[in-house]
Amino acid sequence: MGKIRTRTIGMEDVEEEQKKEQKKRSMEKKMDKKKKTDKKPEEVVVEETKKEAPKKIEKKEKKIVAHVRGKNYTKAKKTIDIKKMYSLQEAVEILKKIKYAGFDESVELHVNVNEEGLKGEVEFPYVTGKTLRIEVVSDKLLADLEEGKINFDILITHPSFMPKLAKFAKVLGPKGLMPNPKAGTISPNPEEVVKKFQKGTVKWKTELKAPIVHQMVAKISHENTAIVTNAIKLIESISLPHIKTAYMKTTMSPSVKIDLEKV
Repeated sequence: MGKIRTRTIGMEDVEEEQKKEQKKRSMEKKMDKKKKTDKKPEEVVVEETKKEAPKKIEKKEKKIVAHVRGKNYTKAKKTIDIKKMYSLQEAVEILKKIKYAGFDESVELHVNVNEEGLKGEVEFPYVTGKTLRIEVVSDKLLADLEEGKINFDILITHPSFMPKLAKFAKVLGPKGLMPNPKAGTISPNPEEVVKKFQKGTVKWKTELKAPIVHQMVAKISHENTAIVTNAIKLIESISLPHIKTAYMKTTMSPSVKIDLEKV
């Protein structure tokens, strides 16, 4: 029930005053109503959001698991001065001294270059110790491919077989086994190409999305001279102007920084 307001009848001056007060109250109500309707949508949203208590969003922290090195690796690393650059001969001598694995480790060069997409090939004077399975395309090999058999690391073909090989491109391509002119694996004299690869010709290239070359050059059991000579050949193939830094390591060892001025 609304508020009861009294009005005095018969007294004109009092009655007139009461009418004015009533009109004033009516105008004030209209003004209040107009103010509410004239509010911008943004202001209404702001007022509503002020009323709501802000929700706290808890962020889950990612746990970073540190890679713990073994005692042998830690001991080997203490032998190497990380601030020093070593000649290739010194690097090989150090790697042989700190060897602790129970197998014949590979000797690797890890080279940081100044651009992506670099690639080439190098013929190592000494065998790297890695046996490559090289095959020449024949009708028998095509039959093996039909059965899903891939028993080779390098595939060489005569140009006349390329139309027959095309159907296997989706299988061989992603594995880097599809013969192509750039790789030198398509030749009218495939047997000559086989001899070339058997001598120790190795193709190198930067990583897909990083200007780094990783390449095995020998086994740690090889003579120092053989390891150093193969390493020099790879560095020459990449070309010193392209090389920023180079490191030598074995499969299990820490790396040794190479002094490129002494190559």
